[in-house]
Amino acid sequence: MTPQSRTLAKLVTAQLFSGAGIASGYAVGGLLAEQITGSTATAGFAQMSVILGAGLVAYPLAALAARTGRRRALTLGFGVGAIGACVVSAAVAVQFLPLFMVGMMLCGSSTAAGLQTRYAAADGAGRDATGRALSVVVGATTLGSVLGPNFTEPGARLGEMLGMDPLAGPFVISMTAFAVAAITASTLPSRTGRGTGQRNRALTHEDTHDGAAPASTTAASTIGLRATLRYVAAHPVPRFAFVTVIAGQMMMTNVMVMTPVHMHHQEFDLGAIGIVVSIHIAGMYALSPIFGWMTDRWGPGTVIVSGAVVFAAAITLGVIDAVAQRPSMVLLSIALLLLGVGWSMFLIGGSALLTSSVPEEARIPLQGASDAAMNLGGALMAASAGAVLAMGGFLWINLTATVVLFATLLCSVEAVPSMRWPGRPAPIPDDTRDPERVQVR
Repeated sequence: MTPQSRTLAKLVTAQLFSGAGIASGYAVGGLLAEQITGSTATAGFAQMSVILGAGLVAYPLAALAARTGRRRALTLGFGVGAIGACVVSAAVAVQFLPLFMVGMMLCGSSTAAGLQTRYAAADGAGRDATGRALSVVVGATTLGSVLGPNFTEPGARLGEMLGMDPLAGPFVISMTAFAVAAITASTLPSRTGRGTGQRNRALTHEDTHDGAAPASTTAASTIGLRATLRYVAAHPVPRFAFVTVIAGQMMMTNVMVMTPVHMHHQEFDLGAIGIVVSIHIAGMYALSPIFGWMTDRWGPGTVIVSGAVVFAAAITLGVIDAVAQRPSMVLLSIALLLLGVGWSMFLIGGSALLTSSVPEEARIPLQGASDAAMNLGGALMAASAGAVLAMGGFLWINLTATVVLFATLLCSVEAVPSMRWPGRPAPIPDDTRDPERVQVR
C-alpha cells in the first residue's frame, strides 16, 4: 500500500466514525431540546447549533492546517467534538438549554473536521484524481450516517445503565466515535498533502488567470483570508465554485429540515418520515464515487451543471407535492432523493473546482472559508425555514430554494468560458508568461 493509500484509508476511517457520531447525536438532539424547554418550537435549535458551530470553527481549523498541517487541525476538530458530546450530556443532566446549545455547537467541530477530510484527501491526489479522492471520503459518510441512527436504542440503554437520561445515552456513543476519529487523525503524516517551502507571493492578475492556477505541486506560504476573498471576488471560476458549495448546502438544508414537519402536517406517521429521510441521506452520499469519477473524466463544471438540473427536478417535485390535493410519499421520496443527489454533485464538483482554480497559497484558506460560509448559510436557512413554512407552506420552502438555484446559475455565466467541457479544452489564458500555468479542470 502506498503512503497516499494509507493516508486515504485513515481519512476514510476518521470520517466513518465522525459520521456515525454526528448521526447518533442528530437522531435525539431535537427531542432533547424539546424535553429541556418543554416547547416543540425549540426542537430545531439542536440542528441549528451544530451547523452554526461547524460554520464558526471551519476557518480557524483551515488556518491551523495551513500553519501546522492537516494532522493537528483534524485531530483538534474531532477532539473538540468529543468534548462537545460530554457538554451535551452535562446539559441534559442539569436541564439547561444554553449549555446544551454550546455542547451542540462544539459537536459541530466534528462536522467541520469531517468536511475538511475531503480536502486533505485531495491534497495528495494528482490533478486527474482530485474528484475521486474527494468522493471516496465523502462516500465514507454513507456508512457512518446509516449506522449512527441505529445506535439510538443501544445508546438509550447505555444511558440508563450509567444513570443518565436515556436520550443522553447516544451522545456517549457520539463522544466515543469522535474520540476514535481524533485518534485516527493523529496518526496521519505530519504534513498531509503537498509540502511547504515555495515563496509567498501576492495574489495578482499577473500571477493567475480566471481559468487557471499555478501548476506547482508544492504548497506556497498561505496568504490572509482578506486577500484570498479579494482574489475570489475578482475571478469568475473560483467565485462560481465558492457559490456552488454554499448554494448546494443552503438548498438542501432549507428543504430537508422542513420536509419532516411538512409530512407531519400531512399526517404521515414517523415510520414514513424516517424512510424518506433515509432515502435522502442515501442520495447525499451513496453516489459520490460516481460523481468523483465524472469530475475527473469530464470536469467539475459538467457535474455542477448536472447537479443544477437534478436540484431543479427535486424542487419541481416538491412544488407539485405542495399544491397537490393528496400528498404522495412516493413523490416526496423521489424529491428528497434528488435533493440529496444534487447536494452531492454540487459539493464534489464545487470542491474540486475550488481546489483547482486558485493558486496554492490561497487554497487552504479558501477551503476553510467556503466550509464556514457553507455551514453558516445552512444555519441561516435552518433558522428561517420554520417561519417560511408557517407563512407559505411547503410551496414557499421550495420557492426559496428556487431563488438560491437561480442566483447560482447567474454566477456561472462569467465562469463558463474559462472552464473545460467535454469535447472542448479550456481556453488558453491571455497571460502566458508563466510556462507552468495549467488549465482549470
